[in-house]
Amino acid sequence: MVHAVTLDRIVEYKELRFSSPQVTTELDGYRVAFISDIHEMSAEDIRRVVDALNTRNIDLLILGGDFSSDGRVPHTSLELLSQVKTTDGIYAVEGNHDNRASLFAAMEIYGITPLSNSGVKLRENLYLAGTTDYWSRDAGIAQAIQAASSSDFILLVSHNPDVTMVQDTSGIDLILSGHTHGGQITFFGFLAPALLPRVITDYGHHFTSGWSQSRDGTPVYVSNGLGKYQQVPRVFARPQVILITLSLSL
Repeated sequence: MVHAVTLDRIVEYKELRFSSPQVTTELDGYRVAFISDIHEMSAEDIRRVVDALNTRNIDLLILGGDFSSDGRVPHTSLELLSQVKTTDGIYAVEGNHDNRASLFAAMEIYGITPLSNSGVKLRENLYLAGTTDYWSRDAGIAQAIQAASSSDFILLVSHNPDVTMVQDTSGIDLILSGHTHGGQITFFGFLAPALLPRVITDYGHHFTSGWSQSRDGTPVYVSNGLGKYQQVPRVFARPQVILITLSLSL
């Protein structure tokens, strides 16, 4: 009964449109899928997500970290996610619960490209960058975007959004993060104990879920993520897959 009320088991495929002067005619309509915080999600549930994404004409899949809760290598999850059909590939960053060395080695097996304070030019005016985890090691935004040009639409993924409040994000067009789980357990989306300072974020409800901004005013979108940390139930923090369509500035 609780699940029916809080929708904690029903994945939301959240469609967003993002307009920017940096989006060129060639990038107009470009489709990005963002998945974060898989944790202990079952293979059956992940397979359903993969099947759903394969009906949605995805250009790029980004995985935002926390593939497990204890650092184990999630081979089954990675193998399933690698089956998402894209035109420009699948890229991923680590989360605070991941063992970077073993995770990245496994990603290579399944054709998923890890980003670790690094970036890649996907198309003529599209640059994707990713940082290491802010809690686990030295996340470096400047290093991740250093190879981008001023004409690029720069998309940055960082598992933990807190880094965007302490490092320069100027020149970046859009940032994607997870980590906060939408508060995991909330009262209608509010009063989440996990969002108290220094539990999971230093910025309270600033990065609960959805649209926010970095210290410099760069748009940040924070996903609720998909899985449950150590099987802690989601209460009014529905699991999400984020689908972003880039569009020309109006």
